[in-house]
Amino acid sequence: MSAVDLRLTGAGVLGPDGLSPEPLRIVDGGIVEDAPGREVDLSGYAVLPGIVDIHGDGFERHLAPRRGAMKDVDEGLIAAEAELAANGITSAVLAQFYSWEGGMRGPEFAERVFDGVAKVRPRVVTALLMQLRFEIAMLEDYAAMEKLVARHGIGYVVFNDHLPHEALEKGKRPPRLTGQALRIGRNPELHLQMMKEMHARMDEVPGALDELCARLAGRSVLMGSHDAREAGAHAAWRARGVRIAEFPETGQAVEAARGAGDPVIMGAPNVVRGGSHNGNVSAAERVMMGQVSALASDYHYPSLIRAVKLLEGSGVLDMKAAWDLISEGPAEVLGLGDRGRIVAGLRADLVVLEPRTWRVAATVAGGRISYMSGDVAARFVDA
Repeated sequence: MSAVDLRLTGAGVLGPDGLSPEPLRIVDGGIVEDAPGREVDLSGYAVLPGIVDIHGDGFERHLAPRRGAMKDVDEGLIAAEAELAANGITSAVLAQFYSWEGGMRGPEFAERVFDGVAKVRPRVVTALLMQLRFEIAMLEDYAAMEKLVARHGIGYVVFNDHLPHEALEKGKRPPRLTGQALRIGRNPELHLQMMKEMHARMDEVPGALDELCARLAGRSVLMGSHDAREAGAHAAWRARGVRIAEFPETGQAVEAARGAGDPVIMGAPNVVRGGSHNGNVSAAERVMMGQVSALASDYHYPSLIRAVKLLEGSGVLDMKAAWDLISEGPAEVLGLGDRGRIVAGLRADLVVLEPRTWRVAATVAGGRISYMSGDVAARFVDA
């Protein structure tokens, strides 16, 4: 679908001072200064900046709707894009694992996903961006991962460590090991042995990370840490050029990142639930303290708007500040200066919202319609 050339009128448009009934002119995929054009009356609706989802895993269920039932990756990504658009997301970071866990988290599947994204990008409207989530214990894969990042132009790498170190250190069999191994077609005993070998070499990881991060930083790759618990952990990561703190698990970890002036990403589902599902720090509390740079969908795309509704409705933040957590905030973290705000000269990334129900009525990404339904669709057609 080609970019629209329209003048949107009657809606409350979110600007620095909140919602105001300013006309909005879209030409050639961008927002321009007001001028005559084909008008669409959006009275009764609000127009807000398109959502920038800085970390989302929700696309996985489109690639494998049932355990072991791998769909064609291209078709799955197109279905995922439809869900993104229906939830007002105009730029989406798809967080793909590169992990010893195998299956949909294994290196081979990561390659398939990145190839699939490259193929479907010309066919979709939503901006699909990629994040690689790398398991730091995979010392034998550092070179291969680095080549994968370069080959696919991955601009964002996050470092994870999901090895069950406590159980391995005690010589215990980690919980759910057998099921995890069988699910990916691996012998459970070989799976356990692999985990033990990686655990035994963890003292080599810091030095290897120093070198890897230096090379990635030299190519201007954004880097983030994941699930940090200790305050000192962020300082160690920061020394390597890893500045983004994704889903820190404790208040100390949040404060360490913010004290260093680095961005903190928290999960919108955490806000909606009223707390973490596994007992970690409350995202809503940290938002109230001004310590959160952006909210991410994590595993549930609808939670982004629901989190804003909760924060604004409870008086924690005004509409502009709450919406910034899912638009301007993540755009700034990602270095995407052309989106996240409704300003002349930027991309026409917009969400048309029904204020009473907070339902997404339409989504426009780069001046192209990615989603539209109901009364708003009729108004566009009849204009």
